[in-house]
Amino acid sequence: MKNLALPALILAVCGGVLFSVVAQDTTRPEVAASAAAPGGPAAATETAAAAVKEEVCFESRKGASEVTRREIAPGLTNVRCSPTTGAALWYGDPFDGTVPMARMAGLEGIAEGQAVVRPRADKLNLLSACTTACHNGVTPPTLPKDKRPTPIPTMEGMMPELKDFKHGRGAIWCLDCHHTKERNKLVNHYGDPIDIEQSPVLCGKCHGDKLRDWRDGIHGKRIGQYVSGGKQRWFTCVECHNPHDVQQGERNRGFAQLLPEPPPQLPFGMTDARHEKLHPIAH
Repeated sequence: MKNLALPALILAVCGGVLFSVVAQDTTRPEVAASAAAPGGPAAATETAAAAVKEEVCFESRKGASEVTRREIAPGLTNVRCSPTTGAALWYGDPFDGTVPMARMAGLEGIAEGQAVVRPRADKLNLLSACTTACHNGVTPPTLPKDKRPTPIPTMEGMMPELKDFKHGRGAIWCLDCHHTKERNKLVNHYGDPIDIEQSPVLCGKCHGDKLRDWRDGIHGKRIGQYVSGGKQRWFTCVECHNPHDVQQGERNRGFAQLLPEPPPQLPFGMTDARHEKLHPIAH
């Protein structure tokens, strides 16, 4: 019996300490609320997670293709945002919110649904207003006599970037890209309206080489299944390039550059990465 007395005493002391800690925790508001919440602690955890501030990251350029981070399965989010740049780093579902890409010349060999895009028309808030208010096919009744748009305070107020329009180095104007009567449509070579989601057709009018490279997958961005016949999401021209300022102001060329991500941590025991500069095959 004496041999059991000491262990029993230790067990009793530990039990008392544990009971006091648990009792103190249940007096804390958050723990008490968790225990009292309908459904118990699990429901309280879900409520707390829902209250977390929304995290939005951009995919190619800010303001053009943004995605809100959300959970699509337990422990799996639709996207992972970079804490450094605010850009999308990784996708849990690359096809979230996509629709089949419209048919385009040169892409007839792609099976239906194999190429998808994320619609942007619903993100362009001014489209519906411009189409119904001023450019509804009836007013204004006439077009300017030349290709030098007249500054309109209303337009400058809605889209300040148009005041310093930079595309084509002064050789093009609004109606080279936008349809004369249907402002929510773009225009092809023949002057016919094309959907806003078919920007590659429009851009290819002047940038044929880039359109060819985009179709071949060596220009632009795609995510999804990298296997023969795999489904992929294609990013269109205006998701990466701002059509009203492709020359990026003072840079006068290219498009906005992203802040690079920090380099990955080296494996344990490796002091530097100079070996990456060495080609495995001598030339």
